[in-house]
Amino acid sequence: MGTIPSETIEQIAAANDIVEVIGSYFPLKRAGANLKALCPFHQEKTPSFHVSPQRQTFHCFGCGVGGSVFRFVMDYEHVDFPSAVRKLAARVGIPVIEERGPSGAEDRQVQSRRVLLQVHGEAAAWFHENLLKREFAEPARKYLRGRGITAEIAKGWQLGYAPEEWDAFGSWARGRGYNARDLIASGLVKTRDDADGIPGHTSYDRFRGRIMFPICNDVGEVIAFSGRVLQSETESAKYLNSPETVLFRKGSVLFGLDKTKRALIEANCAIVCEGQLDLISLFEAGIMNVVAPQGTAFTESQARLLKRFVNEVVLCFDEDAAGKKAAERSLDALLQNDLIVRVAEMPAGEDPDSLVRREGKEEFEKRVAAACDFFDYWIKREVATTDLNSLGTKMQLARKMAETISRVRDPFLRGEVVSKTSARLGVSNTDFETLLPKQRREQIPASEPARFQASPSPRHDVAMLCLLALRDETARGFLLGQNWREILEQVPDAEILVRVLESDLRPTDAASLNAFMATLSPADEGLVSWWLLQKMPPNAGTMVGKWWLGIRQSVLRRQLEVAKNRIKLPQLSTGDVVNLQKQILDLQEQLHELRPTISCRSRTVDRKSQSNP
Repeated sequence: MGTIPSETIEQIAAANDIVEVIGSYFPLKRAGANLKALCPFHQEKTPSFHVSPQRQTFHCFGCGVGGSVFRFVMDYEHVDFPSAVRKLAARVGIPVIEERGPSGAEDRQVQSRRVLLQVHGEAAAWFHENLLKREFAEPARKYLRGRGITAEIAKGWQLGYAPEEWDAFGSWARGRGYNARDLIASGLVKTRDDADGIPGHTSYDRFRGRIMFPICNDVGEVIAFSGRVLQSETESAKYLNSPETVLFRKGSVLFGLDKTKRALIEANCAIVCEGQLDLISLFEAGIMNVVAPQGTAFTESQARLLKRFVNEVVLCFDEDAAGKKAAERSLDALLQNDLIVRVAEMPAGEDPDSLVRREGKEEFEKRVAAACDFFDYWIKREVATTDLNSLGTKMQLARKMAETISRVRDPFLRGEVVSKTSARLGVSNTDFETLLPKQRREQIPASEPARFQASPSPRHDVAMLCLLALRDETARGFLLGQNWREILEQVPDAEILVRVLESDLRPTDAASLNAFMATLSPADEGLVSWWLLQKMPPNAGTMVGKWWLGIRQSVLRRQLEVAKNRIKLPQLSTGDVVNLQKQILDLQEQLHELRPTISCRSRTVDRKSQSNP
């Protein structure tokens, strides 16, 4: 992939006021020079999330997250840095032109992806226009009205219609300048080899006579389609999805996630339904923490994606045999990602779409709130269909249940489920546990370190120098005038100060600070955002010399200690001893002479800072 020039990043930062950006997600309240809110990244009752209009940064004093406007969008929207840059650029109308490397193959891959995104975006607009304006789409409009989908809802989800013709879309797309190779790569057009010998056609449309649901990635780009037939009794499959392409991996995408992810984070719970219409009906009824897999069961990849947003899942699948089977098949992937799973049972013959339209939002939310633990639901259903008086049948069921329970990774939850299952089967816990397959020893990852510690990790002098180098032009100039690189290479935890001094940041320019922070790790960005909110010492010119003196002295003392320890080593030659004695005397002399030299320099810097407020 290409890189976004630093000048463009700085331009985008300058054009996006962080108060306006964050304020578009949730309200901020004035608190002196800054603004405050409840932190969106952790649960709290007292606001500790601060936004600085002057520095154009944010920082939470509760959980430690903080940084630039780019970091906020990345963490809040769960997107990577390039996506955050493009989102903010689009917000203010700044074009993002990425610099390419020398690799021709890389350029072709990037260009191919761009063309496919463009094809899908324009196809979605064409299908949508068909649905809204074309006479041949009246049956589709009538069908949608019968399902409670108004024109306004159809516009919000960019629903469309593919006409019942072999080459309507392909002909339109070729007229727009797209070649056959790109159309076939998109999956919207198929070759004649797949066309069952249709005479006169070298290619034909994949979607014909179907209502079109655009499938988007989590930043809202159309990457595929799902088409639904109007008549359920037709011989064609009810739903037809795009084939897998470089844009679309069916098992890695959740329908609606681009619109629902904020609600998922806030609820910390995902309502999972089977179809697109189920999701749209729930969302439009005000139940927004909802997603739908691109099939009937969750894949490992989809469960891992969902875990980024929630800790709990409520399955709202149909109560028919297919829905029950889908719920079971979803379980393994969800359990492997440590998600709590509950099941909201639907009345016979109902699905979430029909239920929310008939009963309304509040009644549906009551069903979700009353959803039972998956294992309670599963045990009840399995036992109801099994003759427990038959020892063979009972043993067969016990082994089946033990196999599933063994996939529960959390030891506490596994113990609870074992107790419930053994009690329902009428066997002891000990006997039932003998049926559990041996637990694989898994490497438990170390807890992720907190992004921010209450006391900064760099030593005090380094931290203070970072603060001054970020905030004060004169102090920054003083440090750049020193032999800082050679000195700081010998100081533990000074890497971030080196990054600050190596950069071209301008302390008085908020956009420059944002562009610099965009190059840091989340932990370092949180630390910098903390420094930027601290009060500056009134005598920065004097203090920069004092803290730099502390750094210099610590380096010399460490060198002196090493030399004194080495001279005690046995079997040193006479020459080695003499050289070490000279080194020790030299280091002692430097320590003796250092203070007055630095003091004079610091007084000079202080006078300059007073004359240049």
